[in-house]
Amino acid sequence: MKKQNSSPYTIQSISELHRLLGIPQPEHPLVSLINLSDLRETCGAILGSFVYSFYSICIKKDFQGKLKYGQNYYDFDEGVMTFFSPGQVISTDASAEISLSGWWLIFHPDFIRNYPISKKIKEYGFFSYAVNEALHLSEKEEAVLENIKNNIAQEYTSAIDSFSQDVIVSHMEVLLTYANRFYNRQFITRKNTHHDLLVKLEAVLNEYFQSGQGPETGLPTVQYVSEKLNLSPNYLSDMLRSLTGQSTQQHIQNKLIEKAKETLSTTSLSVSEIAYGLGFEYPQSFSKLFKSKTNVSPLEFRHSFN
Repeated sequence: MKKQNSSPYTIQSISELHRLLGIPQPEHPLVSLINLSDLRETCGAILGSFVYSFYSICIKKDFQGKLKYGQNYYDFDEGVMTFFSPGQVISTDASAEISLSGWWLIFHPDFIRNYPISKKIKEYGFFSYAVNEALHLSEKEEAVLENIKNNIAQEYTSAIDSFSQDVIVSHMEVLLTYANRFYNRQFITRKNTHHDLLVKLEAVLNEYFQSGQGPETGLPTVQYVSEKLNLSPNYLSDMLRSLTGQSTQQHIQNKLIEKAKETLSTTSLSVSEIAYGLGFEYPQSFSKLFKSKTNVSPLEFRHSFN
């Protein structure tokens, strides 16, 4: 499985992935459970960028060395869990995979299409997190997920019958529920790191508004802020919700209102001038947001200071 093309290589099916990896064909064309230790011989040949047409849940164990997490490096002795949804570009560094062990669950969207999980899975933001925002499991958490994986493996390797898919999907639902719980635990246990990010977020927004680039570039976006903080948009919003109860977009809006109040109370600029200066395309949009956040119009707020 050696792909070194400049553009990502799209793997269309689970069977194709098995062929590229040089392992036996999957027990089911729409789902597979791979033992990563079986790939040690081929890991050195996995180079480049890939796009999967299926979901991927992977636990890497016995990771040697340090792993980058956000802006910092951490030592991890326990499992590292990653999640990818169809269509994401994944870059593989073979040198980091040589001593790999763990397991890899992959399943096509069609496998879960007629189940509630097909809608629920789109609500799990961690399928869009960056690799450096992986789930870092404690020993106990890893044991919980290992048990669920074993249940899936038992069903996967058994003779397929009319209940097989129902049972595997039900175990997948439990697996994702635990993963969601563990990610929220991770936000809590890394609060010191995340509080530092809150300070950096404030600095990014202050710099944006003080630079006066609003009229040219428009309002600061979640994508802009997340790139400045070297985080994926979903991870940043989930982290902020765990700390403050508000999303990235709400933090941006709060900063907008704060700057608007400052300008309304200290200058004689018109509401339209303030709106354009902040990056709004239409003054009406600014006035509507301001009133929704403060219960008064911009002019009413200004008059309260006279």
